[in-house]
Amino acid sequence: MATYKLKITAIGFKTIERKVNFELNMSGARNGDMSSMLNAVDKDLGNIKLEADAKQLENVTVSASKATLEMKIDRKVFNVEKNLNSVGGTAVDVMKNVPSVNVDIDGNVSLRNATPQIFVDGRPTTMTLEQIPADAIASVEIITNPSAKYDASGGGAGILNIILKKNRKAGYNGNLRAGIDMRGRPNLGGDVNLKQGKVNFFAAGQFGMRKSISTVKTDRIDYIADTTAYLKQRNKPINTGFFAFGRMGMDYFIDNRNTLSIGGNIVRGEFKTDDVINTYRDTVRPSGTISDRGERISKSIGNFRNYGATMSFKHNFAKASKEWTADLNYNYSKNDNTGDYNTQYFFPSNNPKTPLIVEQSKGGGTTQFFTVQTDYTDPITDKMKVEAGLRASFRNFTSFNDNYIQTTPGQYVLISRLSNNYKFNDELYAGYLTFSHQLKKLSYQLGLRVESSSYTGNLITKNQKFKTDYPLSLFPSAFITYKLDDKQDMQLNYSRKINRPNFFQLIPFIDYSDSLNLSVGNPGLVPEFTNLLELSYSNQYKAGNSFLATVYFRNTDNLITRYQYRTSNPDTTKTSTVIMNTYANANRSYTVGLELTGKNKLAKWWDLTTNLNLFNSTIKAGNLSGSTNSSLFSWFAKINNNFKLPKNFSIQLSGDYTAKTLVAPGGNRGGGMGMMFGGGSQPSSNGYIKPIFGADFSIRKEFLKNNAASITLQFSDIFRTRLYATHAEGPSFVQDNERRRDPQFVRLNFNWRFGKIDVSLFKRKNMKGEMENMQNAQQGMGGN
Repeated sequence: MATYKLKITAIGFKTIERKVNFELNMSGARNGDMSSMLNAVDKDLGNIKLEADAKQLENVTVSASKATLEMKIDRKVFNVEKNLNSVGGTAVDVMKNVPSVNVDIDGNVSLRNATPQIFVDGRPTTMTLEQIPADAIASVEIITNPSAKYDASGGGAGILNIILKKNRKAGYNGNLRAGIDMRGRPNLGGDVNLKQGKVNFFAAGQFGMRKSISTVKTDRIDYIADTTAYLKQRNKPINTGFFAFGRMGMDYFIDNRNTLSIGGNIVRGEFKTDDVINTYRDTVRPSGTISDRGERISKSIGNFRNYGATMSFKHNFAKASKEWTADLNYNYSKNDNTGDYNTQYFFPSNNPKTPLIVEQSKGGGTTQFFTVQTDYTDPITDKMKVEAGLRASFRNFTSFNDNYIQTTPGQYVLISRLSNNYKFNDELYAGYLTFSHQLKKLSYQLGLRVESSSYTGNLITKNQKFKTDYPLSLFPSAFITYKLDDKQDMQLNYSRKINRPNFFQLIPFIDYSDSLNLSVGNPGLVPEFTNLLELSYSNQYKAGNSFLATVYFRNTDNLITRYQYRTSNPDTTKTSTVIMNTYANANRSYTVGLELTGKNKLAKWWDLTTNLNLFNSTIKAGNLSGSTNSSLFSWFAKINNNFKLPKNFSIQLSGDYTAKTLVAPGGNRGGGMGMMFGGGSQPSSNGYIKPIFGADFSIRKEFLKNNAASITLQFSDIFRTRLYATHAEGPSFVQDNERRRDPQFVRLNFNWRFGKIDVSLFKRKNMKGEMENMQNAQQGMGGN
């Protein structure tokens, strides 16, 4: 028998000392049976609970804060609490400051010029970025090449994982906030956390009103036989409305090894858009030129609702880092919209050329998303680890769009050929296994994910059904990391991904909001498959300073891309032709790039984060009528300065520049809320986005005891330079589009922190190591 003394200490807790006996079978060892002796060394000591020592921390105050950007070998973590430019805004405003991420005028995000998956707390979501308040976000994880542990969806574009705020400090704490913008639209919100004993309760809410003004300019030349038409279109859509966000949940610490968590969220919003589109047309024929003017007045209103619920269970085994988790997630969203459109054409003399055409549209739909998932982690030794998991997800979509024309005042007739009723559902079953091993300076992880998916669509109004099955797809991943020294690492990684068409890309109803630029989904789209390879170098060369360089290659087959073509007007009562905006599968695409990210502490009062992405994109789209193969070198850069000034003032100055770029493949046909903010056609596989740049400025003043209150003034697009411009062309047309939204916008926000923390915990800010041990102590500690 061997007797040892076990001593457990932690800051803020009383020391525990206990004798531990091991029954060692030495006779077995002498006979060559080492296993019996080693088994006796592994001993479960049961649950060990530390008692808080109030005196120890009575006079201790710790002040620390996270950096704006934390760089790790497999991801970057952007801490939103340090970002002044997004206070009082939405997740879209957050993403505008996240390195590696681009945000267009509609709020659509791209990661290395491709559309990533959006996660919330590690799970896919049906919420749009416009529906998530920035003040509810703790951090954003940028995962450019996820391993086999994550969904294969995303087409190699990576994952943006939004981590919502949740605090587990014993006691109570929270925030109250309010703000107003330059157009008099207010926002109010707050959150609270209560933790006592085995229960941690959290709740958050946000209400905001919005008024957004855009200016849109479109110039197009159409070539039809011996006729050339020159069109100029000008409009200034104004969007007003509100959104509300609520979230509530609790963690129940059953004991120090088992935790049950439940939560729910609700999102509600309504937006109205008023717009007048003026079209000027000169039609040149051999017989002469005909000029006319068109006016289209539109008024629309859209409502959305989103409800979500989660339940998760976590079990920590006696063995350190060995755990099992199970999760259930349900999300339901509903939207409906109506629009009224009055269209009329005039001669240059302003005399009516055509009678007034009065149209109306009604649409809506629902989305249900349910997932069940379980994960298991087992560190076999301190050098080897196995992870495995299973996941199933089910989605059901319904959508309808009815178009009417007025025959007599107040009497509307349904235009059945222009109306659609559509629904589809998909199912996904997946399992994964990863193995990690460390060999001195070299470590590697091998993974394999297996997914089976199916999609079924039904265009009810036309009695058309679509079905796509992928019985079994394999998605391997491999990560190899070599530690050059204590500060430098190199990593080579590979993964295979899939990007399945989304709802807006598939839905075959026609959007008539712009009569000259119609939009329609393509139910015949097939998924695209991507192979992604990265080589990274990381150097933490000095305290507060780090550098990350990544060379990446992405190859995609059956690329889903925007596509434009000329066709006859689907409205057979009109003889004109129109440009149709849709999606199609190009042959393939290649992207080769170099990304450089630096974090520097230039002075005690000055932190600088820079991000530079150089890449060359090639799209092989010759299989699409009117499209050709295209290749373009491009780059974009972001810079973020944070200054700490005397008197508790701080300043953030950020800027970004994106060079001429081929359109990001995929997209979401306006991004949900995006279509409410200004219309206009998008570029396609036969087009590009023109250079765009801008700068934002914010200043914050903290005051009251412990700087519990703050006022933040924000000024976005301070030089009025963010002009989103695109160019597209085909055999029969050339089109340029310019859009500007809310330039030189100002917001003022107030925030107040409150709370009372248990004396056994640090009084305020978070610090790694010992602080985390304290905050998690009530969740359980065990010995082995």
